[in-house]
Amino acid sequence: MSIASITVALDTGETAASRVRLAADLAQRFEATLTGVAARQLPIPGPAADIVVSQASYDEEQNRLADELARAEDLFRTNAGTTIRTSWRQAEAGSEAFLIRHARATDLIVIGRDASSAGRYTMEPDPGTVLMEAGRPVLVVPPGTERLDAARIVVAWKDSVEARRAVTAALPFIGRADKVFVAAAGNEARFEGADEVSEHLARHGAHVTTNLLGAPAGDIADAILRFARREEADLIVMGAYGHSRFREWFFGGATRDMLRLSPIPCLMSH
Repeated sequence: MSIASITVALDTGETAASRVRLAADLAQRFEATLTGVAARQLPIPGPAADIVVSQASYDEEQNRLADELARAEDLFRTNAGTTIRTSWRQAEAGSEAFLIRHARATDLIVIGRDASSAGRYTMEPDPGTVLMEAGRPVLVVPPGTERLDAARIVVAWKDSVEARRAVTAALPFIGRADKVFVAAAGNEARFEGADEVSEHLARHGAHVTTNLLGAPAGDIADAILRFARREEADLIVMGAYGHSRFREWFFGGATRDMLRLSPIPCLMSH
């Protein structure tokens, strides 16, 4: 397996530049094309007695969006550099919907972890929505992370469809890593088949160990993060939303916790 096309989500926030530099470094490493994507939906005009006032307000919003998109493109081109193949996509559209649409022609999506300002009329796509709907692996990058060596990788293993997809998506990274740790956490960890996954990854050339972590059901993410920090991992691979997203939002879950808290980049798949 290989990575030939990477898409990075752009906005004009403080963390976007480092995200582009990380994505560009990956594109150079895998000899892939890097596409920058930015979009924002315009607010729906409210009721106005004067159609001229309403049109003027809409024109002002369009001009503001054009300026934001121009700044996002400049940020992308400045930080992507000139040593890799690049392309640019922008639109007046919902940021998640536009990114998901372009996911049909990419191998990997790079997106920011901190979506605290994500909303209907912002350029920051919500990573949870993209994970659920894009049908592609998503690399969720914490704020300020400029490079991903993927030298020491933790595979947060649970025997689920989502985790199997994540491991397959991570093979281009796993084959190049110095060390891979397959880590299953929780009371049922010994029944999840982690040993078989380690054997499978060893056949792909990985230097891999199996690790069973004790953790209550509600502390799986915390156990994985503690283990990853202890092993000085710089990438976590995991399945996303094994339960419904609503259930994780309401009751809590490992995916939600990782999207909120992880200081380490996470390669996720749903």
